[in-house]
Amino acid sequence: MATSKPSLKPVKAGADGDLAAARRVLTHAAEALAALSERLDGKFAAAVETILAAPGRVIVSGMGKSGHIARKIAATLSSTGTPAFFVHPAEASHGDMGAITPQDVLLMLSWGGETAELTDLITYAKRFRIPLIGIAGNPGSTLMEAADVALLLPKAPEGCPMGLAPTTSTTMMLALGDALAVALMERKDFSRDQYRDYHPGGSLGRALIRVSDLMHTGNEVPLASVNASMRQVLIVMAERRFGCVGITDAGGELVGIITDGDLSRHVDSADFLDRSASAVMTKSPKIAQPAQLAAEALALMNEKKITRLFVLEPGDKKPVGILHIHDCLRAGLE
Repeated sequence: MATSKPSLKPVKAGADGDLAAARRVLTHAAEALAALSERLDGKFAAAVETILAAPGRVIVSGMGKSGHIARKIAATLSSTGTPAFFVHPAEASHGDMGAITPQDVLLMLSWGGETAELTDLITYAKRFRIPLIGIAGNPGSTLMEAADVALLLPKAPEGCPMGLAPTTSTTMMLALGDALAVALMERKDFSRDQYRDYHPGGSLGRALIRVSDLMHTGNEVPLASVNASMRQVLIVMAERRFGCVGITDAGGELVGIITDGDLSRHVDSADFLDRSASAVMTKSPKIAQPAQLAAEALALMNEKKITRLFVLEPGDKKPVGILHIHDCLRAGLE
């Protein structure tokens, strides 16, 4: 059964009118984005190549609402491996032009392509042969004719009842900027580790923390030989303060673990202090790997109701570190 399209005409105030207005705006945006996707061609690829070829940064500029979108595009590019920043076109005419070098690329946004404040930036780009990528909806405009790569936005009605407030047009600009950022990410093989480095704060940064970022290494790792007496094991446990000791064989490979739980189960034995570590240890302890996400290690500890994991490199049984649940909690993981 065919579904009817939401009305695109303004209606009277009230709940029904509010919903109609929302659907009109979203319908215009969806149709415009579909049209934009369909008309993408080699010029988009040329824009990506132009940015990749530049040894400098991407300078993004626009005036008014296009300027707000330009700021967001610059932020998205920077956070995904393509250094970029926003230059206000009016401020550029009063000294900020000095922030732009011939090694950079200019990415300029203007729906009409005739924004007066962009003129000085366009002239500067041409004078110093700075590659210029233009995004606009008017193919014959000053911006698009001056651009080395012109990304034309399809004609589409704005969402406001007067057809004046930038809504559909800025949505297309924003989406096209995101498309450029993602294409550049893929071309650069931008990794999760790089993403984490650029997002150390907040939930994004926490979600990408790896075990190697939190684990204790070197002399901090509590280890003892299988032949060590429990007297020696207790000394190591007290010195390292992890509440456990990893037990290794003659080759240094992890074969077991002694925890405070193991102590409580054996401490009543008359010869407890003289027993060997191998007689008390729990075999095949749970482990983590350095490259593993710390959130995954924390989930394992919660699932198994344990508080620490020895860390081993893949394919190797020699411990390189130890991770305590408190390390994860201090890093903000839950």
